[in-house]
Amino acid sequence: MSHDIELVPTREDLERLLRRHASPGRTAVVMTMGALHEGHATLVRTAREHMGPDGFVVVTVFVNPLQFGAGEDLDRYPRTLDADLKTAREAGADAVFAPSADEVYPGGEPQVRVSAGPMGELLEGASRPGHFDGMLTVVAKLLHLTRPDAAFFGQKDAQQLALIRRMARDLNFPVEIVGVPTVREPDGLALSSRNRYLSPDERRTALALSRALFAAHDRLAAQQALRARAESAPAPTARAAALSALGEARAAADAHAVAVAQPGGGADAVRAAARAVLDEAAKATPPLDLDYLALVDPADFGEVPDGHTGEAIMAVAARVGTTRLIDNIPLTFGAPA
Repeated sequence: MSHDIELVPTREDLERLLRRHASPGRTAVVMTMGALHEGHATLVRTAREHMGPDGFVVVTVFVNPLQFGAGEDLDRYPRTLDADLKTAREAGADAVFAPSADEVYPGGEPQVRVSAGPMGELLEGASRPGHFDGMLTVVAKLLHLTRPDAAFFGQKDAQQLALIRRMARDLNFPVEIVGVPTVREPDGLALSSRNRYLSPDERRTALALSRALFAAHDRLAAQQALRARAESAPAPTARAAALSALGEARAAADAHAVAVAQPGGGADAVRAAARAVLDEAAKATPPLDLDYLALVDPADFGEVPDGHTGEAIMAVAARVGTTRLIDNIPLTFGAPA
């Protein structure tokens, strides 16, 4: 049920608000750049559930200039504060902190910033130099200003989430960082404020991002199922014989698939399944212009080898028309036999 919500424009107002609500519950923050959609609402609802009825949930709405590079869409980034207030209220937030740039950065851009380090130079960091330094700087400031017990971020921005967790750990921020699964539209497109820029034809092409990720997921699942089935045969039985025992009609196809399924699940084959979808989308009208496709270790966002076991993230970024989109999916590669 929706309730009254307070709009807080200044740091002083925020400080007074937090003092008023210092007890009895815990405080959560959901950081956004506005243009709230169902993905943001899910973050707020999750925060409310975690904090309980006595908790206090603050949503920040701030289009951070530090994380936009030259030629990026800072000026055209949607500002919809009235609608954002309604969305935040209906999702269960208690307050919206919506400061101006001068309020967040009095005296201009800060001379001292948080460095994202080596992980911040990969993937999104390579495509958008300085982006993660600007993102971490404003997240650090907002964590200090809101003083939450927990902060909630979407897993759609997987590299951002990994860097925030690393910053909180390395710099001893006394806050729990909670990742919330990606919210998708019915056709599979990950929810994003930038989706509104897509024309109908561009949106059809953009669906290749999620299709590629799902193709990778399905390929991994098939490989691991085939390997498990082959390994369930009696120990003395050779793999080829085991496959034949499973059914002659499927032996050849299964033998090929199991051969492709390396001990770690065949990371290269999983990459290839996703790339095939993206290669087709590059021929579409309008075409998909791929920035990167990467299968990475969530600990450092370095590419995983073909025999990788354990957790991984497949991440993709591409431009359709003038709109740049990102998406990712978590994958788990089984242990060797």
